[in-house]
Amino acid sequence: TVIRAAILIQKWYRFTMARLEMRRRYSLSIFQSIEYADEQDQLQVCNLPFFLYKHLCYPQHFSQIFTSPSASQVVDEDLCLKEFEKKIDVPDSYYGPRLSFPLTVEDANALLHAFRNEQLLHARYVLQLLSETRRVLKEMPSITHLSTSYSKEITVCGDLHGNLDDLLLIFYKNGLPSEQNRYVFNGDFVDRGKNSMEILIILFAFLLIYPNDLHLNRGNHEDYIMNLRYGFTKEVSKKYKDHWKQILCLLRDVFSWLPLATIIDSKVLILHGGISDTTDLDFLNALERNKVRVHIHVRVILFSFKNFAILDILWSDPRSQNGCTPNKCRGGGCYFGPDVTAKLFERYNLKMLIRSHEFKPEGYEISHDGKVITIFSASNYYEEGSNRGAYIKLNPELIPRFVQYQVSKFTRRQNLRERVGTIESSALKSLREKIYAHKSELTSAFAQYDVNGTGRISVNDWAAAMESVLQLELPWRMLRSQLAQMNPDGEVDFMSCFYDLKMGQPIKEAQPALAETLCRYRKDLEIIFNIIDKDHSGFISLEEFSQTWRLFTSHLGIDVQDDSIDKLVLSIDYNKDGHIDFNEFLEAFHVVHRLEKKAT
Repeated sequence: TVIRAAILIQKWYRFTMARLEMRRRYSLSIFQSIEYADEQDQLQVCNLPFFLYKHLCYPQHFSQIFTSPSASQVVDEDLCLKEFEKKIDVPDSYYGPRLSFPLTVEDANALLHAFRNEQLLHARYVLQLLSETRRVLKEMPSITHLSTSYSKEITVCGDLHGNLDDLLLIFYKNGLPSEQNRYVFNGDFVDRGKNSMEILIILFAFLLIYPNDLHLNRGNHEDYIMNLRYGFTKEVSKKYKDHWKQILCLLRDVFSWLPLATIIDSKVLILHGGISDTTDLDFLNALERNKVRVHIHVRVILFSFKNFAILDILWSDPRSQNGCTPNKCRGGGCYFGPDVTAKLFERYNLKMLIRSHEFKPEGYEISHDGKVITIFSASNYYEEGSNRGAYIKLNPELIPRFVQYQVSKFTRRQNLRERVGTIESSALKSLREKIYAHKSELTSAFAQYDVNGTGRISVNDWAAAMESVLQLELPWRMLRSQLAQMNPDGEVDFMSCFYDLKMGQPIKEAQPALAETLCRYRKDLEIIFNIIDKDHSGFISLEEFSQTWRLFTSHLGIDVQDDSIDKLVLSIDYNKDGHIDFNEFLEAFHVVHRLEKKAT
């Protein structure tokens, strides 16, 4: 009896753990599929500025995307540190760190202490720090070469994405950068998280103190257009209301000077994304990297080999299949197989490729028979408990050792069921918003299977319709119970997908099709409006709004009547001054959840 009871308990435990693991995996698949679909949308919208520029809608606004900033935009390279002191006053009421150059370890420690306590560094010191960083980066090659010794290890960190707590935890566990404790940070320092600026300040400060011992590679998010979409631009404008324009312009220049790759002992290649079958390290090393724009749209509109080369190393992902094919999931870069890796290794006598760029549940992943390592250092990337972060320790024998961690905001550690529940709830919320934004297309797809107009279709047909429209490659049959109701006959009430969702603010002037379109393209429109709104006041004229909208819908092939948007825009101009607050306007078209649906 005791043995039978133990076996039953063991079976129950294994079944419970298997179900939790299944829920965790499909939740992470949802997050990643939506992230990549969002990057595909980014490809479309990043072609739009060129489309608008070509059609001479607002050339004065969009020309900045294809050229270097004008003289009026750029912070003068010859502006010395003393002149910043004359131009920008630091009041006595400021209690944050007061930097003096050249920086010392004490300055870096003061920054760390201030940021732990959620203090801001004054704009004068930010501009001075960025100016000095640019000066140092300009002296560095596009590919940095390092060597190990028996007394020194090298730590390699991946994406941080504005998660300051991860960086602080890395320094706590692994020690601060120094001559005896060298680091390589492999890009994507910014966007998504709320402390991108603080991360940059800390990394740039240590770069100035230890320029031979802390190294920075550029990621695909160290980019002007990416920052408009994924939050960094907004973060800077909120934190530095008086000087954010200068800071962003100087940062744009600093990003352009970041090295593209690091090679350790001539054997280990470290770069952000990956490689392709045309990757030429000699070409990349000789490249004038600051003159190349790496927005994702350049692959389509600028047929230049140097743009292809940089785009590939910032955006590509490894795959188990041989060959080199376009990365359709992201919309930029390529998928490279083991044969592509082997070919590059043979050409340059390499042993290992360390790259980042991809979320990994355990913080790292080994592929291509141990030759390619992905390292991802942002824990809780999608949601609290969604993943560990990790970094790599490389000894002189170049044997990697992985260190994992996970920051927690809870005083009590959540158990596995609680963590999975939090991740699953957040993932399904994002998925439902995606579903609602494609309501018209999904309804049409469902109707093709519902030949008798009953409002019900089989689970297989429902799953096929979902995938045909959303193209997220998700296990729809498994997700059905979370997304749609089933009748006793085993058929899906397909309109129940939309029961628990509605638009943020009811606007009677918005026709359903128009409201859905605005909901779906809200992020894309925000980028375009922010480019048009040069002073970032949050207001644009009705004429600019309408003309941009018409070109936007034409470019993306969206069928919406012009008079419907005109009526809607006029209704939003509350004080009738010919301008609208476009952030408030777009906020009206986000999806809210009437209630959180429970599994059936």
